[in-house]
Amino acid sequence: MSDKTGTAQIGVIGMAVMGSNLARNFANHGYRTAIFNRTWSKTEAVAAAHPEAGFIASESLSEFVDSLEKPRRVVIMVKAGAGTDATIDALVPLLEPGDIVVDGGNAFFQDTRRREKALRDHDLHFVGAGISGGETGALEGPSIMPGGSPHSYQYVGKMLEDISAKVPGPNGEEPCCTYIGTDGAGHFVKMIHNGIEYADMQFIGEA
Repeated sequence: MSDKTGTAQIGVIGMAVMGSNLARNFANHGYRTAIFNRTWSKTEAVAAAHPEAGFIASESLSEFVDSLEKPRRVVIMVKAGAGTDATIDALVPLLEPGDIVVDGGNAFFQDTRRREKALRDHDLHFVGAGISGGETGALEGPSIMPGGSPHSYQYVGKMLEDISAKVPGPNGEEPCCTYIGTDGAGHFVKMIHNGIEYADMQFIGEA
């Protein structure tokens, strides 16, 4: 057993700008973070560029899964659609009942509902989480809209709340993250969120 085995508290798949910044955000909040990209050179480059994060960088998906403590918490940050399905298909055989998969991409909520049901049949938890804020938000604090089983939120909720943006509230700072509801609820709310956001941008542009 290596010193990497079962030591990461959360793992991020996909080391493009959003994924790498989200991984850095987790690390900045004290979570030991595993990272993986289909291309090893990309994973290696992110780890080398941010030594302060202490990433556990894996060359293979099986090594990445092995580096996570149980129940495993995996955040997927890849292109929505076929790329997400391919990543899930490769990941599921390596996971065990009770593990949690979070899709942080801009998935269509009906796809999230389909994926949640498919993973539930394997006794896995699937969280469709809308993440808003772009690359700066991913690093410094995004708005996060997670949907999935209440059980899964017990294991990933605090982490997501910790890395999210904060706003003043009656009891101090409040996280811009809350449990939205079952299956595709998080990505449904993100879809509405995006519609409002882009309408506002259009108003500003026309003005």
